[in-house]
Amino acid sequence: MNITQEKIDNLNAVVKIKISPEDYTEKVDKTIKEQAKKSNLPGFRKGMVPAAHIKKMYGRSILVETINALLSENLNKFLTDNKVEILGQPVPVVDNAKDFKWDGTDAFEFDYEIGLAPAVEVNITAKDKFIQYNVKADEETLASRIKNIRRSYGKMTNPEVSADDDVLYAELAQLSPDGSVFEGGITNTGSIRLDQVKDKAVLKSLIGLKKDAVLELDIQKTFGDNAAVIAKLLNIGEEEAKDLQSKFKVTVKNINRLEESDLNQEFFDKIFGEGVVTDEAGFTAKITEEIEGMFKQDADRKLQNDMYTQLTENVKMDLPDEFLRKWLKATNEKLSDAELAEGYNDFAKNLKWTLIENKIIKDNSIEIKYEDVFQTAKQRLDAQFRMYSPAPMPEDQLSQYTATFLQEKDNANRIFEEVKAIKVFEYIQSVATLDQKDIAYNKFQELVETV
Repeated sequence: MNITQEKIDNLNAVVKIKISPEDYTEKVDKTIKEQAKKSNLPGFRKGMVPAAHIKKMYGRSILVETINALLSENLNKFLTDNKVEILGQPVPVVDNAKDFKWDGTDAFEFDYEIGLAPAVEVNITAKDKFIQYNVKADEETLASRIKNIRRSYGKMTNPEVSADDDVLYAELAQLSPDGSVFEGGITNTGSIRLDQVKDKAVLKSLIGLKKDAVLELDIQKTFGDNAAVIAKLLNIGEEEAKDLQSKFKVTVKNINRLEESDLNQEFFDKIFGEGVVTDEAGFTAKITEEIEGMFKQDADRKLQNDMYTQLTENVKMDLPDEFLRKWLKATNEKLSDAELAEGYNDFAKNLKWTLIENKIIKDNSIEIKYEDVFQTAKQRLDAQFRMYSPAPMPEDQLSQYTATFLQEKDNANRIFEEVKAIKVFEYIQSVATLDQKDIAYNKFQELVETV
């Protein structure tokens, strides 16, 4: 077997593989004999099928499989042994002029296009500047979080008159265009959550209602065309809810309100443990600390995105674009030319970042250990659980959840890539200049949304 590489330019090359009968005959004969021993064909005792008969029936397919295995094994070995850094995967060159007989006498020659990874130089110094935002809890965000926590530990009541955030338990009946109840139409008894009402005028009409109140609702206007909410309320499918244009007669049967828990010691102990918090000021300080910890993650993502954007723009490199487009089409049969054209720039930008990451890791001998992956996964899971309750999960239970979570290959790969990115960003932060800036959360959100 002979394998050579012909360089077209700095970013493209062709690998040529020549396979003679001496390279594959022994392997093909061995496979035929093994299959003959295992075969159970009509007219022959099991394991007594002549090799010649197997060769006549399956020799061509066995040869094809053998050649494919030789190509895959030796192409990868050649690239590894010769330290050829490629992008994507080799793409076979289709040559219709080659007409192989596939009878065991062919001398095969196959060509593969490869895209070569460009040389990358990443020089980060103190001259590279980024803003590191310290996001603070504004009054509105803090009040909203405190309200949600108090309601989570509150109790259900049935007030006489509806108010903001109440739930109306009501009968709903579909109306005809003339305003009468549509015979055979949609009817259901369900809960109308006022916090899901999107239209301000409709919301105003639903406040101040008493039991047995009757009114007419434009269901799409009420919920801002949210098919999922409408479907759940009316007990119908989302597709039907999406196309529904009728108004509904609503008869209030009950008013439910989740009252906020009192700010007392029992409440504080339930959330933070006995005696950790003893007054409202301490409670507010704890919640502020909690949500600003969450904000720090948002600020870190913003900083990382700024680094990603700046470096992918500033680090100059060329990519084998024509080859990469061909490779993407070859490996994604359903990818249309329009989709490729629309998405290629983002793909190329992400690929550039991967090359930058790998260069930083290599040049600075950055290691990624399992303990790093485990601790990062643990932090992510802890943050998810705290979204539902500020009370921390027991350490041993959280560790068990984390171990189970990482047993899923996709989860482990995702967290590994996250840790890899974190390590790179930490290195950049240690070298570049970070300008500290305090900002309220609502202003930070506006900043992020305008990017």
